[in-house]
Amino acid sequence: MFSAQLHQLLTQIQKSVQSLDVNFVARLSANFDEIATLYNAIYGGHVYDSEQWIQMWEVIAKAHAERSDSIKKIDELKQSQNTPWYLDNKIAGMSLYVDRFNGDLKGLGSKLDYFDELGVNFLHLMPVMESPQEASDGGYAVSDFRTVEKRFGTINDLRFVVDKMRAKHMYLMLDIVLNHTSFKHEWAIKAAQGEKKYQEYFYMFDDRSIPDMFERTMPEVFPESSPGSFTYEPNSGKWVMTVFNHYQWDLNFTSPRVFVEMLDNILFYGNLGVDILRIDAPAFIWKAIGTTSQNLPEAHKLLQLYKLCVQIAAPGMALLGEAIVAPKEIMRYFGVGKYYGKECDLAYNATQMALQWDALATGDTRVMMGAQHDIMQKPYGVTWLNYTRCHDDIGLGYEDAVIAQAGWNPREHRRFLKLYYSGKFEGSPAMGALFGVNDKTDDARISGSLASLCGLEYAINNSDKNGIDTAINKMLMMQAMSILLGGIPMLFYGDEMGYTNDYSYLDDPGKLYDNRWMHRPIIDWTKNDNRSVSNTIEHRVFDGTKRLLTIRRSHDVFADHNNVQWIYQGNNHLAIYIRTHNDYNVACIYNLSQHEVYLRWQDIAKDAVGMTFADLWSGIMIAATEPYHKVGPYGFMLLRMG
Repeated sequence: MFSAQLHQLLTQIQKSVQSLDVNFVARLSANFDEIATLYNAIYGGHVYDSEQWIQMWEVIAKAHAERSDSIKKIDELKQSQNTPWYLDNKIAGMSLYVDRFNGDLKGLGSKLDYFDELGVNFLHLMPVMESPQEASDGGYAVSDFRTVEKRFGTINDLRFVVDKMRAKHMYLMLDIVLNHTSFKHEWAIKAAQGEKKYQEYFYMFDDRSIPDMFERTMPEVFPESSPGSFTYEPNSGKWVMTVFNHYQWDLNFTSPRVFVEMLDNILFYGNLGVDILRIDAPAFIWKAIGTTSQNLPEAHKLLQLYKLCVQIAAPGMALLGEAIVAPKEIMRYFGVGKYYGKECDLAYNATQMALQWDALATGDTRVMMGAQHDIMQKPYGVTWLNYTRCHDDIGLGYEDAVIAQAGWNPREHRRFLKLYYSGKFEGSPAMGALFGVNDKTDDARISGSLASLCGLEYAINNSDKNGIDTAINKMLMMQAMSILLGGIPMLFYGDEMGYTNDYSYLDDPGKLYDNRWMHRPIIDWTKNDNRSVSNTIEHRVFDGTKRLLTIRRSHDVFADHNNVQWIYQGNNHLAIYIRTHNDYNVACIYNLSQHEVYLRWQDIAKDAVGMTFADLWSGIMIAATEPYHKVGPYGFMLLRMG
């Protein structure tokens, strides 16, 4: 409704923006009441609420006015599609560290043909903005949200890469760290110097009384390297909330000034040409005494408010919530109630990733299958980002009840997984390491590259040809399962080439305390050239990954239509899901066991016996002449059924 309040607002913001196009005004009008409701629910009654209400709209209007005509055309193209553009089966991504991949942004720009060759058209660049080298947390301790770190190049180099990507119809994802800044950020420096305005940007206290109240119920994120959630800051004489690391100061979103400042940064990224903005650690952005200060209702309201603001100023940019939490909590980041499907557009399918590693270690799919009910509650119109590995550790983020339902003791089961993937369980070929060990809770996560966790490093070290074959089979099966599920597949760089753990991080004092760097390799482009040499490990892994991406891209059934049906059947070694779209069906069948197993044809179709199926993976026709069919160790089939 076009109210007097809305008219007054438009008049006011036009003083700072010369003209407002009709599409912008239409979007603003459609979302104005909802934005007002959310803003007042969070900030109503705050001393700065009226001032920042106007400031928020000026930031939105200015950002849209500065949005380039070429990006606005892309906005229009995305909005003209019948379904959200990010549901498309033709999008496939890779996440990478620019410097470790090929030096700097210019070097990255020179490698875009490599992604074409593989079948990747979507890049997630790990943080490239300014961050203190000695205290960066891999770039997630940002000291300037708008300045590119010198070793990567300049902001103009980033714009150049974006332009080159756009010319090749590629998509880009960058990170925005909402929860915290580096202690070297201008706001933190001014706060440490005693400026009250900027001290209000953070959680800063004169003594330990309030921090102690917070910490009674706040779990530790990095108990080994950064215990506790507060750090004493000697210059100001105050205790600062530092949930992640002592050099990362948590922003205080109870202040509308912080909300608007970060909105301005979000829209800056939108105007760079970012297609998906990855919101880092959104579960932590609202804190409250007496709670875990994670996944609080106000955090969701903030994300809903940001989503609406982005929808007005930069409608072609989607938001991804990096919430690595239990399935029921992840679903809330897609929105609930009146905001169902209207909060974050994408989320990491972290539970599925962890469940696949569970099934690979045990050779048993019961835990993975037991968790699917929760994962399948995803609203239509939003999507998963699916992956087997990422830059982070592998958490075991699924419920004990699911493990118990499979017949195992949850504590002992998790202990087995930790021993298996750290190579300490007899017979395990995995060569990972435990990360974030908490002796109080017996919790730990797992570091290691896809190849090393699948046994390739162990097999190479032992000159075990059969072991190498088995490891490659495991890697491709794990990739196939995540690539062909509903959602955007996101490879982690190096995995497409079979990179094993990189231990050079041990020689770097800035990294040596964090074993996650073992699965963040420095790319050797001579090694990568082996992808063209038949029968090399690099060729086999690259070619297999490329074929999987080609299969996905070539069949619309793999777009995200909420069209995944898991098949619950009696063989606990097999995982089966069927993708269906417009009478076109593909049964995806995976053997998680080291042994040959039997598929019962009637589990995928009642009248399957007597039919002939095309296996999209092997390229051969398979006749179902008997009731059962053999599936090799760590093998998989992609059977077209109609």
